[in-house]
Amino acid sequence: MSRFDPGPGDAASLPACGEGAAPTARLSPDDIAVRLAEAGYIAEGDLATAISLMQMLGRPLLLEGEAGVGKTAVAKALAFVHGTELIRLQCYEGLDQPAALYEWNYQRQLLAIQAQQGREAGLAEDEIFSEKFLLERPLLAAIRRERSPVLLIDEIDRADEEFEAFLLELLSEFQISIPELGTIKARSVPHVVLTSNGTRELSDALRRRCLYHYVDYPDVDREARIILAHIDKIDASLALQIARMVEKIRKEDLRKVPGVAETLDWAAALVGLNVRDLADAPEAVHATLMCLLKTREDKARFTREVTERLIGRVA
Repeated sequence: MSRFDPGPGDAASLPACGEGAAPTARLSPDDIAVRLAEAGYIAEGDLATAISLMQMLGRPLLLEGEAGVGKTAVAKALAFVHGTELIRLQCYEGLDQPAALYEWNYQRQLLAIQAQQGREAGLAEDEIFSEKFLLERPLLAAIRRERSPVLLIDEIDRADEEFEAFLLELLSEFQISIPELGTIKARSVPHVVLTSNGTRELSDALRRRCLYHYVDYPDVDREARIILAHIDKIDASLALQIARMVEKIRKEDLRKVPGVAETLDWAAALVGLNVRDLADAPEAVHATLMCLLKTREDKARFTREVTERLIGRVA
């Protein structure tokens, strides 16, 4: 499994890979590419340039592309580059402000009120709506950190347009108004990464506020380097064969095209089965395609004959 796979949960605060590393000064695209590679993310030049401009201009970065190409992994690698925390907001249909911003701990408030019943001095309203009863959600947490975190707003295209509109104000001002507490301004402006799988069109207003980069499937050479960076004890020639094979599979008429995470799973499975060359182990190759093919229709179309035909083109 890739070390950049996010943990479960709709809104999780994750430790950065390499947490504790010293924060970085402004880096050039070449420097960023090197630091990303140290974190295990093999970036192409345009992405490194986008990240460099992102930190230079202090703007959010919108990453768009097919599911599985490694958009989310960029944010976790960026947290490594800056030696800071990654805070993740997973978007979904129906996501509202309380789930993303803050909530009051109503149960704790009620218990506190009940505990004061019968006493001469009850709890004042400003005590009930105080910090100790406030539940931080990812957006509030991101602006309250002393040290700029990486804020990942993952799959923004799954959220409703109303939530997207609310997000515009936050990303413009980096402050939040809580009626009972007042305005909370960012202690340090977070590095914001938004991802989109393109399931719906994002507003022009959101795009205007962001730098933009389209993340595509890696070419053969870069995918081979990704495999070598993540899979222990794999031979370079096998990594290249796997990358070539995955490239051929992606060109087939599939319902779900395998992403980079699936490639890494497949590579790990082949190494675990002691496969050294795809041509020498066609049965193992065919049996392990379940790592890449995730629908009944796709598995059905990949007969042994199809597998052997593709092996012949890459091995």
